[in-house]
Amino acid sequence: MEYGPREIINPFRPIPLDVPEGMKPNEFFNSTENLNDLVHNNGLLMNPEHLLLYRKALGHSNEFDTSIIYNTSQVILDPLGRPVRRTQVPENVRHVWNRMNQIIIDYMVERYPDPATHLILAGEASLDATWPLTSPGVPSIRMLHNHFMVFPMQQLREAELADLDNPNLTDGGQHSLFQSYMRDVYREFFDRALELKVLKPISSDESNIKLTGYPQGLPCWEIRGGVQALQNIRFWHEYDAILEGFIDFYRTFFSQVSTRNAPIPKDVYYPQQVENVLLFNNDFLATAKRVRDQCIVDAKYANSIRWQPAFKQLIYRNEAGKLIVTISQNSIGNAITELLGVVVKRVPDADAYSAAEPALLEKLLEVRGRLIEADLGDGIATDYWSAA
Repeated sequence: MEYGPREIINPFRPIPLDVPEGMKPNEFFNSTENLNDLVHNNGLLMNPEHLLLYRKALGHSNEFDTSIIYNTSQVILDPLGRPVRRTQVPENVRHVWNRMNQIIIDYMVERYPDPATHLILAGEASLDATWPLTSPGVPSIRMLHNHFMVFPMQQLREAELADLDNPNLTDGGQHSLFQSYMRDVYREFFDRALELKVLKPISSDESNIKLTGYPQGLPCWEIRGGVQALQNIRFWHEYDAILEGFIDFYRTFFSQVSTRNAPIPKDVYYPQQVENVLLFNNDFLATAKRVRDQCIVDAKYANSIRWQPAFKQLIYRNEAGKLIVTISQNSIGNAITELLGVVVKRVPDADAYSAAEPALLEKLLEVRGRLIEADLGDGIATDYWSAA
């Protein structure tokens, strides 16, 4: 068998979408009107914290695929002013959201216990104001949301190998900045900034999905104690700490790209480590200069920079059964699955989707029932399912 990233085909039912004249689809997707449609046609559960569980109509997997979105569309009308990561939401919302994550991941591990037969992942991607709203391929809904997916390993084994030059598999080139020029300082910063007890740093050999060879070159941490550790609030504090460390690294680097010898960014989480590890590291500052110099002479390159923190963070299970956390830069257009070497080509095919839909909905409604039982929300009725 050949090993490498895979491209799978996932059918979906075409969605009739009436975009008002003069609007681009990605502009309409951010509107309250579109979010109302998401609730009424695909909503599964909503709670007073504005966390909405919904079916992914344009999904990545018809085995299991759902998302939670922090639906602030009716309380924050400015799409660029909405919270887009856990560090920006109220503590009580984050607490409820973590409990929802724990229950859904626990369900996936219980339903799919064999790591040799199913790939499990749960992750969050930043959908923030790091690109102009009208840029092609900009994320469609600027609000915090995450994904829960399961892929049959047999489907991945039988899939065609993906094009290794696919820019989405390399985060559009920006990920290589971290790994090619600053890999050592990147890892040193995490090691010195974070005090971890539940999460344990592991090597690429231990963390990779063997079939695809991904994730490539990313810092990874094994979850000590497996899925049971997700019931420990300490895990979620450490999960947040990884994101905070990433944000500090990203903001500090691109502040140096923007302005030579810039001061420490305001409100960093780990100011001592930023000063001691990053701003006194020659590789870090030389790489910033390299990027800054290119931005000055190359307008297209400068326009491609995401100046604000843009990330993907996920929990996944590899073939060895380890639950692992990783984080990476985000680039425009790529999907969270591509961190694991899974490229999903979604194609309209109503008949194929209809064949898979009953089993998919059975699982989504079952996990919704567990959330309702845990007092994490109330069911939503649609034309396809009841609220109970």
